[in-house]
Amino acid sequence: MVDNLRVGVIDSGFAADQGVVGARRFWLEDGVLREGEAQPDRLGHGQAVLASLQRESGEVPVLLAQVFSDQGSTSALQVAAGLFWLAEQGVQVVNLSLGLQQDRPVLRQACAEVQAAGVLLCASSPAQGNAVFPACYPGVIRVTGDARCAPGQWSWLGSAQADFGGHVGERGRAGASLGCAALTGRIAALLREQPRLERQQVCAWLQAHAAYHGPERRGVQDA
Repeated sequence: MVDNLRVGVIDSGFAADQGVVGARRFWLEDGVLREGEAQPDRLGHGQAVLASLQRESGEVPVLLAQVFSDQGSTSALQVAAGLFWLAEQGVQVVNLSLGLQQDRPVLRQACAEVQAAGVLLCASSPAQGNAVFPACYPGVIRVTGDARCAPGQWSWLGSAQADFGGHVGERGRAGASLGCAALTGRIAALLREQPRLERQQVCAWLQAHAAYHGPERRGVQDA
């Protein structure tokens, strides 16, 4: 087992009892990127995402880049800054339970650079509808929610929308966000046991151990 595994999360914040070991806030002020101390989670989204991730990961150090305030919107510049900060803190995997509608060069470049440095990225993707970013960028593991999955389960979808589906919980809200967080947690647990695995090997392991293969089809059971 590896002792120095660190997981990064880019979201709206966290609760005091969630064991986050480091946090930084990134926001825009008059179009200028600012950074400072993290504030309380006003949306609650980050807390839900962290809870989903930690149920699967167990006790691993988590760092959080705060890019949302009291609204569920952010910018590519904020997300990119969060990615670079998390990479500088030495995280091995980052959960991005968010999706931007537009492809922005600053975010595309940030994803490419941190992946080249060895950071694995997991981003949420809607089960239907238009593609979002950073899930669509090369190398990013695309994850949505899958209602078939119980806790500890995931699905291999291999679809135009997503690579994997994850457990979404009973509330059913923010399905892709929570499914992505659950799978990120499962990846963190795997890397804690097998720290030398690279992205391709991680994806192969996940595919081999998936509870379901292929998108859900009504009236058809997974073999």
